[in-house]
Amino acid sequence: MLTIGQLAAYAGVTVRAVRHYHQIGLLPEPERDASGYRTYGAPAVVSLIKIRTLADAGVPLTQIARMLEADEATLAEAVEQIDNRLRDEIDRLQTSRKRIRQLSAGDSLVLPPEVVAYLERLREIGTSERMMAGERDGWILIAARWPDQVREWIPSKLAQLEDPRVVRLYQVLSQLMEAEGIDDPLANEAADIMVELAEQAEAAGELDFGGEGRDEMSFALLDDLADAADKRAERLRDLMRERGWDGWTRMQRVQKPAG
Repeated sequence: MLTIGQLAAYAGVTVRAVRHYHQIGLLPEPERDASGYRTYGAPAVVSLIKIRTLADAGVPLTQIARMLEADEATLAEAVEQIDNRLRDEIDRLQTSRKRIRQLSAGDSLVLPPEVVAYLERLREIGTSERMMAGERDGWILIAARWPDQVREWIPSKLAQLEDPRVVRLYQVLSQLMEAEGIDDPLANEAADIMVELAEQAEAAGELDFGGEGRDEMSFALLDDLADAADKRAERLRDLMRERGWDGWTRMQRVQKPAG
C-alpha cells in the first residue's frame, strides 16, 4: 500500500496533481485507514498512470473520465477528435511561429516579397532610413488597399530606378530629411526633379491611374502620410505649386483661377 506521496512519485506526477484529480472526481479518493491515513493500491497506480498519459497527450481533463470508461469504438472516435483538435492547434502555432520569425525580418512582416525587394533596392541607391520608414509605411497602405495589383506595379517601380533623376530624387529627399531646418537648394532641386518627372509622365499618359485613380480616400491617406513624414513637406509642396504642380502620390497640375 502506498502513501499519496509514493503514489505520485510512482506515476510521475505531483502530490498536488493527485489531490486535484481527487477534487474533480477523476481519481477515486480512498477511505482513511485505522491510523487516519489514505493509502493506495495497485489499481490506483494504474488509473493514475492512465490519467497522466492522457493528460500528457493533450486530452482535456474534462474528457479523460469518459475516455477511461469508453469501449474501443468510442475511444477511437474520441482519440480522432482530439487528434484533429491538436492538428489544428499545431497549424495555428506554426503560423504564429512564422509570424514571430518575421518580426526580425523588418519589411517582410506585412509586405509581399516583391515590395520588400523594391525597398532593398531603394536602400542600395542611398535612401536614408528615415526616408525608408515613410516609403515602407506608404507601401503598407498600398498593399492593404490593392493586395492583388501591388505585385504588378513593382516591375515599373524598379524600372524607374534605372533613371538617374529618380535615384537623385531619393538621395536629395534623404538629405533633406536628415538636414537641420530647411535646405532651400536641396528643396528646389527636389521640386525641379519631381516637376520634370511629372511633366514627362503626363506627356506619356502615365498619370491616368485607371479605376484606382478614383479612390480619393486612399490617395488622400497616402498624401497625408507623406505630409506627416517630415515638417519640411509643406515647404516642398509650396515649391511644386509655384511650378504648377501639386500632390505626392498622384501629382496633378494646379488649376489656375478663372479670369
